Amino acid sequence: METKQDEKLPIDLVELAVQDPRLRIREFTLDVAGRRVPARLWSARQAAGPAPLVLVGHGGSGHKASQLVLDIAALLAGDHGFVVAAIDGPVHGARRASFADGPVVRQAFRELWAAGTSIDAMVDDWRAVTDVLCRLPEVDASALGWYGISMGTAYGIPVVAADARIRAAVLGMWGTCRAGSERLVTDGRRIGCPVLFQQKTDDEVFTPAGQADLYAQIGSERKELRLYPGRHTDPEGAQLADIAQFLVRQLRPEA
Repeated sequence: METKQDEKLPIDLVELAVQDPRLRIREFTLDVAGRRVPARLWSARQAAGPAPLVLVGHGGSGHKASQLVLDIAALLAGDHGFVVAAIDGPVHGARRASFADGPVVRQAFRELWAAGTSIDAMVDDWRAVTDVLCRLPEVDASALGWYGISMGTAYGIPVVAADARIRAAVLGMWGTCRAGSERLVTDGRRIGCPVLFQQKTDDEVFTPAGQADLYAQIGSERKELRLYPGRHTDPEGAQLADIAQFLVRQLRPEA
C-alpha cells in the first residue's frame, strides 16, 4: 500500500478475516520508546477517498477489540465510511503476557491509575499511532475525532488536550471523584474542540457530582452534557447513536 509521502510505514498491516462484508479490518504493532503498542484498524471495504479517522479509547476491563469498539466501528466505518482505530490500554489486550479481560484487567488498571504513572506514556502511544495512521491514503488527516468513555476518558482528555489535530471528542462516565484525576482537570481546561460528554443516571462507579465537575472543567465553548438511563455499562441504543451522529456532524458536516 502506498502512503501519502510514498515512504514505507514503520508497521506491517495484517489483514484479518471479517464477518461484515462492508468492513476491512487490519492490525499492526508499533514500537514507541521501547513499548509494544498493539493497534487495530477498521475501514470501509469500498472506500470512497480519504475519510475521517476516529480514535477509540476502550474501557478499563476491555481491549482494542472489545464490544464498545466493535459497536462504534460498525456504525462509523460500516455506515459512514469512516476509519476507526483502537490500541490496547497499558495493561490490556496484547500488551499482557497472557490475554485477560473483565475484572482482572479492570483491577490491574485501577492499581496502575492510582500509581499515576501511565498517562504520559498513553499520550505518547496514541500520538505515535496517529502519526502513522495519518499517512495512510484512506485517512483524511484534517478530520480526526476521539471517542472514549470511562477509561477512554481518563486517557482521552490528556490525548485530546495534547493533540490539536483532534477536532471533536466524545467523553464521559468518569469524574473527579476518582483519586488521581487531578491531571484531567488541568488537561480538560486546555480542550477547545467540540465535546459531547455522556453520563449515566445510575452509574455505580462515578458519582453524579464528580462527573458534572469534570465536565465543568472542560474548556471548550462548544460542549454538551447528555444524561442516559442505566448503570456503568457500554453505550447502546440512543447513547450509541448520539456518539455516531455527533462525530459525523463534526467531522463530515457536508453529510
